Amino acid sequence: MEETAIPILELGIVFLAAAVLGFVARRLGLPAVIGYLMVGLVGFQLLPEGGRPDEEFVRLLADVGVVLLLFEVGIELDVGRLRREHRSLLLASPLQIITSTLLAGVALTVLGQPLEVALVLGLCVAMSSSVVVVNITRSVTRRTNKVTEMSLLGWSLLQDLTGVIVGAIVLALWNAEERDPLEAMVGLGLFFLLAIMAARLFPVVLGRLRHYPDLFLLVAIAGGLIGAGIGAVVFGIPLALAAFVAGLVIADSPMAGEARRRLLPFRDVFAVLFFVSVGSLLQPEALFGGVEWVFIFIALMLVFKTFVIYLYSRIGRLERPSQIATGLSQLGEFSFVLVSLVFVAGDVSPELYAGLLATITVTIGASAVAVRLPVTGWVRGSEEHHDHAASPAGAS
Repeated sequence: MEETAIPILELGIVFLAAAVLGFVARRLGLPAVIGYLMVGLVGFQLLPEGGRPDEEFVRLLADVGVVLLLFEVGIELDVGRLRREHRSLLLASPLQIITSTLLAGVALTVLGQPLEVALVLGLCVAMSSSVVVVNITRSVTRRTNKVTEMSLLGWSLLQDLTGVIVGAIVLALWNAEERDPLEAMVGLGLFFLLAIMAARLFPVVLGRLRHYPDLFLLVAIAGGLIGAGIGAVVFGIPLALAAFVAGLVIADSPMAGEARRRLLPFRDVFAVLFFVSVGSLLQPEALFGGVEWVFIFIALMLVFKTFVIYLYSRIGRLERPSQIATGLSQLGEFSFVLVSLVFVAGDVSPELYAGLLATITVTIGASAVAVRLPVTGWVRGSEEHHDHAASPAGAS
């Protein structure tokens, strides 16, 4: 009984520490997510060796946090609304994922990584954090406007959708020695077919339960976990990718709004689990040896993602392209999942793994702060002219 109680105590301490440091961060004018990261990054490292939570337990927390986060993110994706209000995003965001993945992958190949691993890491660089983007658009101190917030949300959600497809292809290539790529693609197709069938049944079940809030919430979360589990166990799809697809099952149904409203209060709980876990997995000794990888991944992100997003935003005539590019300039949940897969398989060094985890931590904090800064100088003048040109009849 005492052994069972220890993880419960640890989890309670984690949430309390996250609340305290999140409060301190907000008092300093910083996003709460920086406080969450510091709980894992600093708090866990200060504990004596025997007093630290078991690494497997921390990874379980991270996996649960990622699965539930991306399930909720999948529900958020409203393709119909994006098609009506931000049609240019439907092309710009998928193009950015493909462009950034290929360019970063080629660069990493030049740096000595095998092609398949380089493409996985390139996709890590290409993806942003939907959770951070949502926090940016809902922060009380944000400097974004409604149009830019919709662009940020739409771009990041379409990144996730494209990332599921690109990730499945890249992972099939990466696992070519263990699993035939054709078999992997057939598995993905069958899982999508199952998801389409579930999209007709699952919302009906939720509709019957909408007047029972507790049952509605339990069945919705169970659907996300079971969908992710079936995708991983039966079809060999990574948990996070399968969870996102499970969320898409609800996204286009009349129950999507209700599910978003019921799951929204739990978003921060899922975020705390993920961000604290990422920070705690950083090993100081590996990080010291992987500092050069931090600079490499940040450089790849700035050149092959931030600039590409800015360029495609300008071509798509979106408002405030530099703010959109800044808000998406971080590595996020999918990046953590993908690099963890190749690390556990032994295809990347501990130093590279620690370097990419550190890059996730640094870029999440930096982008959440930088997007709040006022646009000044020639950028403001250029974007004001761009906003005016992009807004029909002077609409904003």
